[in-house]
Amino acid sequence: MINSVVLVGRLTKDIELRKTSNNISTCTFTVACDKRFKPTQEGAPTADFISCVAWRQSADFLANYASKGSIVGVEGRITTR
Repeated sequence: MINSVVLVGRLTKDIELRKTSNNISTCTFTVACDKRFKPTQEGAPTADFISCVAWRQSADFLANYASKGSIVGVEGRITTR
């Protein structure tokens, strides 16, 4: 089976870096991805808001260099809870 996803969008808020009890970096963030079809009748574009989790060096990098509104590319896999 293949479980692969690639997202490009903007961060909805600043990244908050956390550390696990084993001192592993992690962060959760939301990416707003514009939909490819016609905007709503009010003229506002529509977007999907995708919750994401980053670990280790990826989490450190995001916390240091990305902020609210930054365009980010995310590659990974989808899991549901």
